[in-house]
Amino acid sequence: MTSETAIETTVLVVGAGVGGLTASIFLSNLGIDHRLIEARPETARLPKAHYMNHRTMEIFRQHGIAEEFDLAGAPLEKFGKVCWQTTLAGKGPFDGRVIHEMDAFGGGELREYWEAASPVSATNLPQIRSEPLLRAAAERRAPDRVRYGHELIDWVEHDDRLVATVRDESGGTTTVTAKYLIAADGGRTVGPKLGVRFDGWPKFHHVTTVHFSADLSRWQRDGALLTYFVNPKRPELSGATLVEMGPTWGRFSEEWGLHFTTGPDDPARSDREAVLARIRDTLGTPALRVRLHKVSNWTVDAVNAQSYRSGRVFLAGDAAHKLPPAAGLGLNTAVQDVHNLAWKIAAVERGHAGAELLDTYEPERRPIGRRNLDWAVGIIANSELVSEAALGLGPHVPEWMRPTFFNTYFEQSARGRTARARAGEVFNTHRIDCQALDIELGAVYEQGALIPDGTPTPDSDPMGAEFFPVARPGHRLPHAWVDRDGTRRSTHDFVGIDSYTLVTGSAGQPWREAAHRLRDRTGIPLESVVFDAAAGTSDIWNDLRGIGDDGVLLVRPDHYVAWRRTDAAADPEAELARVVQRITFR
Repeated sequence: MTSETAIETTVLVVGAGVGGLTASIFLSNLGIDHRLIEARPETARLPKAHYMNHRTMEIFRQHGIAEEFDLAGAPLEKFGKVCWQTTLAGKGPFDGRVIHEMDAFGGGELREYWEAASPVSATNLPQIRSEPLLRAAAERRAPDRVRYGHELIDWVEHDDRLVATVRDESGGTTTVTAKYLIAADGGRTVGPKLGVRFDGWPKFHHVTTVHFSADLSRWQRDGALLTYFVNPKRPELSGATLVEMGPTWGRFSEEWGLHFTTGPDDPARSDREAVLARIRDTLGTPALRVRLHKVSNWTVDAVNAQSYRSGRVFLAGDAAHKLPPAAGLGLNTAVQDVHNLAWKIAAVERGHAGAELLDTYEPERRPIGRRNLDWAVGIIANSELVSEAALGLGPHVPEWMRPTFFNTYFEQSARGRTARARAGEVFNTHRIDCQALDIELGAVYEQGALIPDGTPTPDSDPMGAEFFPVARPGHRLPHAWVDRDGTRRSTHDFVGIDSYTLVTGSAGQPWREAAHRLRDRTGIPLESVVFDAAAGTSDIWNDLRGIGDDGVLLVRPDHYVAWRRTDAAADPEAELARVVQRITFR
């Protein structure tokens, strides 16, 4: 790590993927000393995960790094659609034909609805580009504390600390003493040493991913982040997915990812010429000039750890849950894991909370890991059925009959219109993948560092497309715009990264005074804000706040509502003291 042979720190973060790097950034912003180690010598060499959803971008906005991703990532108009095509090009009667397209990720007709729900937009930025940005941000905040080429060998846990042995690329070792270890290593080292067991379905699907450069601007549709292929002549080419990888966005993207399924003996798993042939055949571009960067073969897991914590070790990201690559849930769940954990570690270390606060990490995040796992598995299952059900091209249909189905689908006739309308109904079920705003923003904690108010969990859209924001304990604070001194700000902007925030209405002065007295007496960071018409709050907030003018919300540093009371209290300071004690375990 350095020339030192022994280091003491508060947190040892293992793994510098998106989860580990964001953990480092969050801990730095919270003033918590830490060391981040990564066995690899450099950042990701594969595009890997690329979609950063609305909740992740909200978190990045809170921690001051969203703008970098907005600038580097694809603008919404360049990735706000998904498309099904026969091929990109070709001279056959069905080549280069668009079968269906739909708005996605807040683009097109979704835009107004999605913009009302969040102060940010999602973005598309593959890991080969996002990790260097995160690494630079982490190193700026923690100079000499982010180390690549450093591998965790082992650790011993004691009552008040753990002592880890770290080996660097030269073979030298360093002893790192820390209070906590965050395992963000993708499950490669820490989990196996702990003997972590998983629920779910390991290695249930095999995928080959090809990262390549080519000029597809003559054929690719601008704005389609994902293009799914349903080949009219060769069923073995169906099911492949093309993803734009930038750095220029839209049809002028220089780099691409192509995902397809291969059997164990398929030469397209490794043979260069077979890989090139698969790319050209799938796209329908036999003379395409292609520069291969990387071919990777990997298995899709759908598993969730039975425990996210072992003593002073916390599992996050792929170390805690391995999710199918659908809706970007793997990357985004990892960011949200460490966001939940970082502020809790900071609160405990500053004396603002008892150690029991850390016990709430698992009951809050593990159910979300399972929810997202189940959702991603559902997307995979649905995706495999969509083209078959929409076009009637199941495995029972012989190859010689396929042109008949495509001819019917594309013909300008009554039966063609019916075929397309029927298919559209089936394709629309894909909204569970690309229009699932509730899955992006609607994660709910039913237990943890919060006080339930006895109200039932609101109903949610079973297809995930409709999002119903509520200011109920365990829910993310609803976003609404507030006009303060001529500046438009989100309700989220009034929540600090290391403080609890009291939100009141126009008659909430007793609550605010109680918060100030309690802060002065206990040192627990309690801020307060008034959201009412006089404070420039929109009418939208009044519909979402769930309290009267004399009621109060207590919001955690991670934007989650910890407690609410709909009206006034006879002794607001005593009431608030009781609530804060329960939530902080202090």
